[in-house]
Amino acid sequence: SKDCVVHQYTPDNIQGPGCTIDLSEVTLPGCTCLSHSCLIESCCCLQAHGEVYDCTGSLLDINRTNSGYSSPVFECNALCSCSDTCYNRVVQRGLRLRLEVYRTRNRGWGVRTLEPITHGTFVCEYAGEVISFEEARRRQLAQKSEENNYIIAVREHAGKDSVIETFVDPTAVGNVGRFLNHSCLPNLLMLPVRVHSTVPRLALFAARDVDELEELTFDYSGGYNNQPPVKLLSTQSDAVIQASRTDGLQRKVCHCGAKNCTQFLPLDLSVLN
Repeated sequence: SKDCVVHQYTPDNIQGPGCTIDLSEVTLPGCTCLSHSCLIESCCCLQAHGEVYDCTGSLLDINRTNSGYSSPVFECNALCSCSDTCYNRVVQRGLRLRLEVYRTRNRGWGVRTLEPITHGTFVCEYAGEVISFEEARRRQLAQKSEENNYIIAVREHAGKDSVIETFVDPTAVGNVGRFLNHSCLPNLLMLPVRVHSTVPRLALFAARDVDELEELTFDYSGGYNNQPPVKLLSTQSDAVIQASRTDGLQRKVCHCGAKNCTQFLPLDLSVLN
């Protein structure tokens, strides 16, 4: 179960202990498009990274990670000349759906939608403190076995010896994503999305059509439909991105109720190594 205490609400990631990057600083280049929405024929952002969203702002290919590899997601940013309504600006607009944190029957607090959600729609971000590996390790070691660990680890492997790690912890400072439960057959898919900063934002999209009042879930291991953890291959840098989350230092029983349930919540102890 989850406690329902968040000491501070934040819609976006904030700089936490050990994070050496100013998240408010715009570090990615922008386009010079003057049209209402960018066109791949003339937009340097789309030409460099490819089109991710359609004209409605939905993912063009929600199954982009099922093969295990995908190009990274980059949106137009604060330095771009295009309109704020450009279709390549989705995650940065924030939460636009009516969601509710509620008490589930046997899994503590959870999140459900108060309106239908269409396949491919951006739902919410998994936001919190961006912290260092050392701080993530310290926090996890300080936890009691019955406590939940909300830390998501995103690892990008670019080449043989180059590893970039991002750790997001919404335990004390976070948003509604903190209360999302795990499912071995989830209806949300997590994708790292870069907007203004090189630090990725952990965005959750609807992996299928979701009914009103249905609970929203994602796979804490970073996979989808019980596939292995997400590995996104960058066509720009041959980078592999892995995202994973664990709840505590011991295996905990999974109560998702899916037919393909693995019986235990995912457990990733790599932060302790």
